[in-house]
This record gives sequence, C-alpha cells and structure tokens, in this order.
Amino acid sequence: MPFSVSIVGRSNSGKTTLLEKVVGELKQRGYRLATIKHSAHDFELDHPGKDSWRHAKAGSDTVVVSSPRKMALIKRVARDTSLPELLHLIGSDFDFVLVEGFKNSSLPKIEVHRKGKGELLCSEEELLGVVTDEPLSVSVPQFTPDEVRPLVDLLEQGFLAWRRADDVVRGQA
Repeated sequence: MPFSVSIVGRSNSGKTTLLEKVVGELKQRGYRLATIKHSAHDFELDHPGKDSWRHAKAGSDTVVVSSPRKMALIKRVARDTSLPELLHLIGSDFDFVLVEGFKNSSLPKIEVHRKGKGELLCSEEELLGVVTDEPLSVSVPQFTPDEVRPLVDLLEQGFLAWRRADDVVRGQA
C-alpha cells in the first residue's frame, strides 16, 4: 500500500489549497500519487444529458466511463465508504495517497489551522505537523501556509522511513 497521510482542518481553513501545493511539489520530485477527497455532502460528477448521466438516470447502480486517458467510476452506495475500502480501491500503484478529510481515521495527519477558527481538531499524537498562520503550543513541526517545500520534506522523510520499515517486514532490507 502507498504511504497515506490525511490533510485535516476546519471548513474553509485552506485544506484544498494546501493539498494542491503539496501535490505539485511531490510531482516535481517524481513521486506517483493519488488523492482522496471526503465530502460530508452529496455530489455530482456528471452533467445532465451526458451518456454516463443518462446511464445512471436509467437505473444503473454503477457507471464506468473509460477513455484512452481517463477512467471514472460512479457508484451508488448505501453508506459512506470507509477509508480502508477507498485505499483498497485505489490500489498500490502509488508512492503517496493524500487524503483530504477523514479526521477520525488512524492515518497520520497534517492539520491546517487558522487563527480565530478554534482549537486543533487532532491530538498531537495523531499529527505529523500543523500548517498554521499563528504560533501554537504543540510539539509537532509547524509550517506557514507558504512553507510547502519544508512540509513536503517532512512527508518525504516519513515516506522513506515507512518504505524502509515495509522492506524490513517483507524481508527485502
């Protein structure tokens, strides 16, 4: 499985903006990655009138759209899909999976914190680091929203340590 980290924080704290920057920096460093976005609300990926929308509207419980460059799976579900199920679905073709949300998961977390938006959501034990616009009294590394390279350095160190440990477990050290 890929090294997985969750980006968490309160609504409108800058999680998606941070994730975009981290994805760009990891790609520049040559890593393969996937992202998962958790939404508490219903959402639509397709537009009325498109063939895949018509398939779903006609009653298909799962619609797959495939082309030479992309593939999408749209599946009706009876419950919120768990993070382990989503990670299994993504597979192991990646170095990193960056998850936006799933604050209650067991994944290590980077919390995005903004002054005036309340206390941290996570305990220090859950956190790899905090991206914040004010100094906090926590023992984990802190980064400003513009310090993407040092944050990705931290993620890279975590990835390399995780990979070494995984190699030992698999007897490849």
